Amino acid sequence: MEIRTITIRVNAEVARIFEAASDEQRRKLEALLSLKLTDATRSKRPLEEVMSEISQNAQARGLTPEILDSIHHQW
Repeated sequence: MEIRTITIRVNAEVARIFEAASDEQRRKLEALLSLKLTDATRSKRPLEEVMSEISQNAQARGLTPEILDSIHHQW
């Protein structure tokens, strides 16, 4: 699969959290965002269903609520 870089606008807090994250945490967040964008643009399912599936996939790949919470609490 080809990987490309895009630029998206986020609020300042999200940017600070992402910038403060470790390389591993950033890769996991990027994977989560990629999954969400893919599902959101291709799916006709309700948003809640898409978000639940993305969460399950992220957890299966090692992104836990604790990791997200630790990133958030760094600020």
